[in-house]
Amino acid sequence: MRIVINRRPVRVGLLAAAVAGLLCLGATGCGGDGDEGGLPKDYKVVAGTQLCGGRAMSAEASRALKVITGQSRFEASGEEYTVAQAAADLVAAFGDPRVYRGDACRVYTPTGTPDFDLRITWRRVDGPPTGTPAPDFTVLDMGERTLAAANRAYVQFACRSDKLAGSSTAAHVAVGVEHWGMPKEPEGDVEALKDAYATVAHSFSLAMAEELRCEKNGGLPARPVLDPA
Repeated sequence: MRIVINRRPVRVGLLAAAVAGLLCLGATGCGGDGDEGGLPKDYKVVAGTQLCGGRAMSAEASRALKVITGQSRFEASGEEYTVAQAAADLVAAFGDPRVYRGDACRVYTPTGTPDFDLRITWRRVDGPPTGTPAPDFTVLDMGERTLAAANRAYVQFACRSDKLAGSSTAAHVAVGVEHWGMPKEPEGDVEALKDAYATVAHSFSLAMAEELRCEKNGGLPARPVLDPA
């Protein structure tokens, strides 16, 4: 089972390649698998709708990614980052108390642009949401509850599906979208960022619910609902 896989950004690999290149100066026979710019031969830059296997990001979510990152093109996702794989991991983990969360996808801005690391995760939760959210969250009426902040958003939905061990009761799933890295004050229009994070989280959650064959798509609307609950 693939749970919480770390994908190192290409730019980290480029640093190592640069060091290796310096060591090769003055020597002969130094070859490599990249092009003249130091990029791996399989390095690709794609539109937002092609990320995470090509089914996770709607056109609205792709536009929201530009609001979040300032970019409209991104490093292509690793082969392991698809909605189908994330759903399969969740199904495999269902009922196993030792496994309750995993990576779903990661979004990186292309080499040569400002670094941005966006992480999408799934998590099993015990029941409907309770408690009071942190003050920076806006509560939205999607699924059981959606929380949106200027640097992250979480969608929780209830899924009754024959894929989840034929459960007669609903399983509870939370999908999170987070800006990864050192905490700092968000830059830009806070309300626009909240809407953008919620839109990306909704898109991936809906794709997960469809892949899991959740009854009524886990109560998720076809399009994001961004008005406060």
